[in-house]
Amino acid sequence: MTDYETSQRVLRELFERDYTFVLATCVENIPSQRVVDTCYWQGAFWIVTHGISNKVRQLQENPRVSLCNGFHIFEGTAFNAGHPLLEQNREIRQKLTEVFAPWYFAHNDEADEQMCFVKVEPRTGFFHGNGTGYRVDFLARTAQLIPFSPQIQMMVD
Repeated sequence: MTDYETSQRVLRELFERDYTFVLATCVENIPSQRVVDTCYWQGAFWIVTHGISNKVRQLQENPRVSLCNGFHIFEGTAFNAGHPLLEQNREIRQKLTEVFAPWYFAHNDEADEQMCFVKVEPRTGFFHGNGTGYRVDFLARTAQLIPFSPQIQMMVD
């Protein structure tokens, strides 16, 4: 198994579930961040949202985004993948309604034409698991594995 394949296995183990990230967008050189629930599936992070939300409007103007949670950091391209009931979203809708089952239907109205899925395709990323850090270039399909322990030490005078 290559380092890239290993990184993808770990990536799925970590994020192929309901996982909270901070999503950052940037429009006219002004950054904006918000907390979102995501699920990594088939090479992308997926977010359930509304088409007129600030995040969707901002990514339509500038599709470059980042996701961060502690030492898990990804940079990529995001786009509105459309309404959950579109035929092309049938498979991802099934996955997301399972993963987000505790809240999906309580917080989303599929009768609303503006409801949508946002797909974030990572370009680069860093994440860790079991003492290993994974620095991944998703476009080149390469990964660097490094020993990693997420420790923050505070200096006290």
